[in-house]
Amino acid sequence: MKTLYFDCFAGASGDMILGALVGAGVEPQALLENLSLLGVQGYEIKFETVDRSGISATHALVHTAHEHAHRHLSDILKIISQSKLSEGVKDRAARIFSHLAEAEARVHNMPVEQIHFHEVGALDAIIDVVGACIGFELLGIERFASSALHVGSGMVEMAHGRFPVPPPAVAELLKDIPIYASNIKGELVTPTGAAIISTVCTEFGALPKMKTEKTGYGAGTREYEKFPNVLRLMIGEDEATTQGQAETERLLMIETNIDDMSPQLFGHLMDKTFELGALDCYFTPAQMKKNRPGVLVSILCRRDVSEAMTELLFSETTTLGVRSYEVERRALEREIVRVATPYGEIDVKLGFINGRVINRMPEYEQCRAAATRAGVALRIVEAAALNALSDRNI
Repeated sequence: MKTLYFDCFAGASGDMILGALVGAGVEPQALLENLSLLGVQGYEIKFETVDRSGISATHALVHTAHEHAHRHLSDILKIISQSKLSEGVKDRAARIFSHLAEAEARVHNMPVEQIHFHEVGALDAIIDVVGACIGFELLGIERFASSALHVGSGMVEMAHGRFPVPPPAVAELLKDIPIYASNIKGELVTPTGAAIISTVCTEFGALPKMKTEKTGYGAGTREYEKFPNVLRLMIGEDEATTQGQAETERLLMIETNIDDMSPQLFGHLMDKTFELGALDCYFTPAQMKKNRPGVLVSILCRRDVSEAMTELLFSETTTLGVRSYEVERRALEREIVRVATPYGEIDVKLGFINGRVINRMPEYEQCRAAATRAGVALRIVEAAALNALSDRNI
């Protein structure tokens, strides 16, 4: 599995992540072409090779026109959803900004929908976040991990005044994540950098076992004496993939039992869980206390979206409490292959063990749409996709 490791010995910011991705192999032109699909104007990006205490690093300079209005989360999500970006990039970028909005809401004790962003809602921050998500996709990253984050020390000037490092929103974003300070003065982890890393990473600590293929350095703007202000990205295949084994990861299962809610609301609830990044959601019939029939709601997710899932259950259901526990999931190495059929092109998901394909599954929604267009049975389209795959000896 293609793994990206954030080595945050000098912190992290949005432009440092962008620069490090280019340093690790993302073609600047491909990044810019994909960013144009965002559908916004008024920005320019330049990439420069600079020296930071003897390390050659890529400095990403994002220039934007001055903006007076502050954006709400809904404004940013609308820009992302209405863009022509891939669904994967849209989903990851939306999760990052939602995570950031939730942190700001907790800091200010306000509903998420009332939060308006200052620096992180500006166009350059949107470019940083979306650009990073594009870079992850271009590199084919499937797993994210990070070191402990060096946050810096001292005080920092912000829109609301002068605050200690790390400032409140960053401290909230990095809750339950290992951080540390040193005698280096300044804000080393910005809200944008903290939001990206805390959202995409599921592991924090030492470098995981992996065969490193690429290393990229993204430069910070400030220069320190005998301290390289850079973010290092290390990219490679993790040990499980190189040995051809199924990957094991630790996830959270969030559950609640409900016996007093209209059945019409459960479908909406499931849709919302997947919008927030659930890996799975299912309902199980249950016999509740007082012998009433009910439903067990189960949501499988990564830790970074668990708080959002819990809040969703409280706001969209009648439950008064939820429970969660850690589970271990083993997943096959996967690849998607597109095949041509008489009914159009269909993606087929492949599952591997030891380099051998043991599972082939045509994408259901594409097959259903193709069957509807052609006026044939769904199973005929699925069989055509598998036959096309067989013709390619897969």
